[in-house]
Amino acid sequence: MSGGNKGVAYIKPGEVEVRTTDYPTLELKDGPGVAKENIGRVCRHGVILKILATNICGSDQHMVRGRTTAPEGLILGHEITGEVVERGPDVEFIQVGDIVSVPFNIACGRCSNCKEQKTGICLNVNPARPGAAYGYVDMGGWVGGQAEYVMAPYADFNLLRFPDKDAAREKLLDLTMLSDIFPTGFHGAVTAGTRVGSTVYIAGAGPVGLAAAASAQLLGAAVVIVGDLNGERLAQARSFGCETVDLTEGSVEDQVFEILGEPEVDAAVDAVGFEARAHGHDTEEAPATVLNSLMSTVKAGGALGIPGLYVTDDPGGIDQDAKTGTLKVRLGLGWAKSHTFSTGQCPVMKYHRGLANAIMNDRVHIAKAVNATVISLDDAPRGYAEFDHGASRKYVLNPSGALDGLKAA
Repeated sequence: MSGGNKGVAYIKPGEVEVRTTDYPTLELKDGPGVAKENIGRVCRHGVILKILATNICGSDQHMVRGRTTAPEGLILGHEITGEVVERGPDVEFIQVGDIVSVPFNIACGRCSNCKEQKTGICLNVNPARPGAAYGYVDMGGWVGGQAEYVMAPYADFNLLRFPDKDAAREKLLDLTMLSDIFPTGFHGAVTAGTRVGSTVYIAGAGPVGLAAAASAQLLGAAVVIVGDLNGERLAQARSFGCETVDLTEGSVEDQVFEILGEPEVDAAVDAVGFEARAHGHDTEEAPATVLNSLMSTVKAGGALGIPGLYVTDDPGGIDQDAKTGTLKVRLGLGWAKSHTFSTGQCPVMKYHRGLANAIMNDRVHIAKAVNATVISLDDAPRGYAEFDHGASRKYVLNPSGALDGLKAA
């Protein structure tokens, strides 16, 4: 199969547009953001996917705001669910016609990290550093999936195949969350030590924060508290049983005390990352705010799960330290309280099969929790703009019409 393709391209800070792009092949070609060492890389182990659902992520938004070194023309998108339309000659198990979820981490399955389930830091897919992703700056230059078609390498290892295609299509709005935000939120809750009966604080009520909150509930937390500056997003958290902290109205500890009768929680998740703002009304950016707040809020001996994105290069940082990811973190406080910190990309493959089973058996309704909102591929610029202005929605692009008529259960 061959023909045209359309994709959502980063143009400049604050601007994306839908462009006509090349139909993908099983070779990584030169283009915006492609590492020179990866040019010409032949992926006999890859597949071409017709994209059934692809989502706008807060990590994409960091690039679109101009907070990274993303080049003009980079095709965005790392949250991909698709149908296999072509497979490479070395693909053994994935078949044409399969419906699959694509982990945002690209992993070879052969290196020592992959063999230890550390697929977020694969050693063989990005010449610049461990770990790669679709459509993301400094992640090897693998073309993004906010498009009609995309190539996915190492298909037999990476892709999660749904055995019942009809059932998968019916649950597609939930299953599309498996490529990133649901496992990422779950990873945050797990690494924070969430267990049956835990009290958990989630910093940030964007899609990852809401996914972390739903994950904490799935893990058996007794109380899940979500904090944010955005009232609409806090209302979304309350819609599925979370308590909330309005960060424009007093300290986290005081509001947690009002809810629990004590100012500390067992576990906490940072679902905000490096664009954090100081707490209060009309506050300035203060990138260490969430980390410092969580150390104050988590009990001694507790843990912080940190799936929120932190970067090594931030051209829009508030000062020279912030521009290199150097933050004024109260590490002494965390040390004194014997806190455990877990950072980095979520290793999606560690969780996605189990979470898929939870979705298919109605143990969780993740699309409803994150307020999944379907829009067309051509409407992607509007989705980015509304998301940037704080809309409490997870925008899901519908490039092939597979989501027509589907709503969050």
